Amino acid sequence: AKRITKEAIKVLNSEDDVGAIGYGAMGNEWIFELTPAGKYDELARRINKAEIGDMPDFTSTMEMGLRGLMESDAATRHMIIISDGDPPLPPPATLQKFQDTKTSVSTVAVFPHGGRDTEVLYSIANATGGRYYFPPDPSQLPKIFIKEAKTLRRSQVQERTFTPNILSNHQILKNIDTFPQLHGYVLTSPREDPRAQLLMAVPPKKEDLVQENSDLDPVLAVWRYGLGKTAAWTSDLTTRWGRDLVASDNFSKIATQLITDISRTKKEQFLRVYTYVNGNEGVVVVEDYHPEESLLDLDLSVTSSDDFNFEGELRQVASRRYQATVPLQGQGRYQVRVSTERPGAQPVDGIPQSIRETAYGGFIVSYSPEYLKFESSPIVLREIAEQTGGIELEWDDEEDTDSLTKTVFGRRTPKRTSQPIFDLVLMALACMIPIDIAIRRVQFNFDWLKKIFGGAKAATPSTVGSLLKKTEAIRSSLKTSETERPATPMHATAPRPVSASRPQAEPNTTPAESAPEQPTEDDGSTTSRLLAMKRRRDQEKNDN
Repeated sequence: AKRITKEAIKVLNSEDDVGAIGYGAMGNEWIFELTPAGKYDELARRINKAEIGDMPDFTSTMEMGLRGLMESDAATRHMIIISDGDPPLPPPATLQKFQDTKTSVSTVAVFPHGGRDTEVLYSIANATGGRYYFPPDPSQLPKIFIKEAKTLRRSQVQERTFTPNILSNHQILKNIDTFPQLHGYVLTSPREDPRAQLLMAVPPKKEDLVQENSDLDPVLAVWRYGLGKTAAWTSDLTTRWGRDLVASDNFSKIATQLITDISRTKKEQFLRVYTYVNGNEGVVVVEDYHPEESLLDLDLSVTSSDDFNFEGELRQVASRRYQATVPLQGQGRYQVRVSTERPGAQPVDGIPQSIRETAYGGFIVSYSPEYLKFESSPIVLREIAEQTGGIELEWDDEEDTDSLTKTVFGRRTPKRTSQPIFDLVLMALACMIPIDIAIRRVQFNFDWLKKIFGGAKAATPSTVGSLLKKTEAIRSSLKTSETERPATPMHATAPRPVSASRPQAEPNTTPAESAPEQPTEDDGSTTSRLLAMKRRRDQEKNDN
């Protein structure tokens, strides 16, 4: 909206006054009051800083803008409203003020919520002599505001001499190469409708920037409305603005061709079109009622609002009867047009003439007929219950809902179901294969497993007892060997070295007591070594 407002200001003359009102935090307030459009830079900064909210009503805003316009001495006053149409329609007294002061209001609908919103905006524009716009694309808004500003800055009556530009080779301008000058016209704008055709326009001035035909001021335009046609001529056909036209030789030709083109003519019709729907196809039947029977080449065209377009030919199925089938594209309304060229009655200058004849028809494809049934079909429901083994229940308003639920769901009996186990067997075999390989190929040390999972075991009393018995047996054998062994001569025995820390043995010590024990045949065993070490420790204690 800010960009649109700035673009509209650029189009105005520097001497034109422009103001902007927005609904802000404090309600309706002037973004800037009426200021010459030449101060664009200052106005643009104010527009950029504005914070705009949702306007709750049109009455206070329009009256505020009207008071500002009435303070100006401008010859023409105009107001533009852009809104979604939510606020209610202003009271008649407010609209009457605009009519009394000759202040027009143009409205632009942007994203209205319904038909009522558009009606409000249309009523405001219609009551004040402005224009109502409902652009399907918001990008068209700058163009609308610019056109409103350009219309405002110029007087509605333009008196200047110009030669209109011919923009189309229409039947109305047939055989007219040059057009006389005109001396004035009423300022209008071309209708934005594909059915409207601009034939003649005012040439733009050098200072006006014109980019397309919609920016030109129309002089002559035609438009098809319903089954008829209308034409708009913005100049006059008198001696005031059109004095050169009235005095020219082309005046009678232009007037005759204009009236002939838009007047209603009656043509003799010999084709009759009949249509009907057969399933997913439409059938078009054409009958020829011409007095003279002839073979015709009929062209068929079928269109719909959903961009459906079918073109083809009708084939002859009987005398004077032609038929064609059209594949349909769902529900909707289809327009049928049949055209042909029939030989003329009399040739002109030896050249045979043809008459173009066109006939129209159509058909409507509605929803399936089954949607028109608002009652149930007991026959179909009964057949479903019989074929599936169910029962047919009748609803009684006085019957308890719980009892009906038990009747429906309580009659179910347990049923068995079977499921193949082939997949489960395959999964079990797949798990057993590695187990089988491990049993046949891998050797286990169970003692090692016992140590891991069982831990170290304490010595049992039986093991200790057997160890003590073996110790006593070894001692007994040692004592026996010492008793039976003869005494060794003194000179044969090497002197025993004496430890420095231990005193010499007593002189009266017997050799048997002081002699070291002779090793036995069991010295190699662990038990023997342990016993020998124990005896030496005991001997050392006794010596001390």
